[in-house]
Amino acid sequence: MFGVTAGYHRYFGHRSYKLDRAAQFAMAFLAQTSAQKGALWWAAHHRVHHRESDREGDVHSPSRHGFLWAHVGWVLSNDFDHYDPRAVSEFARYPELAWLNRHHWVPTVLFGGAVALLGGWSGFVWGYVVSTVALYHCTFAINSMAHLWGTRRFETRDESRNNWWLALITLGEGWHNNHHYSPGSCRQGFRWWELDVTYLVLKALSWFGIVRDLRPFRSIAGLPS
Repeated sequence: MFGVTAGYHRYFGHRSYKLDRAAQFAMAFLAQTSAQKGALWWAAHHRVHHRESDREGDVHSPSRHGFLWAHVGWVLSNDFDHYDPRAVSEFARYPELAWLNRHHWVPTVLFGGAVALLGGWSGFVWGYVVSTVALYHCTFAINSMAHLWGTRRFETRDESRNNWWLALITLGEGWHNNHHYSPGSCRQGFRWWELDVTYLVLKALSWFGIVRDLRPFRSIAGLPS
């Protein structure tokens, strides 16, 4: 989950903090153990989502295309296997990331093999197959549920919602209305009580110089940043 939230989403999707080249590759590798395709593919489609959020061009809007399509249908469809590399040109210029994106199955196969080697058949079923499917649905719930159920602190142009229990199972991604208000922020849990585990881990990594320049939440009149 951390690879999805900190890697796919906050780094490759929004560039909300900085990594050096080796750490960047490691983050992409970790993200792709989730079997959610390549980091460039993921980020490119996510940027379209933000540009067209809950409008006709949004590939996974539940208000436009229905809950099941937003949750899982668009992923299973062959219509979105490709992406526009110009949308992620700042990352596509790195040959190692381009290679990893083309061979997006490599990290998850290696991870699954390691789990099987260490845990045997039952370890593989529970530690890789079941956990990966559970991770799918937690991730996809942000596309579907977080645009239908929850509270809206900010009047964004879409239907994004804050949902505390989604935030718990996705390490902070459930503060989705906050995120759509300030998409470039590394921090999505804006209030002190809005637990954002992804941000806390990234903040800790910054103390060791692994992560740099965490972008703050956009300042709002009357609210402390």
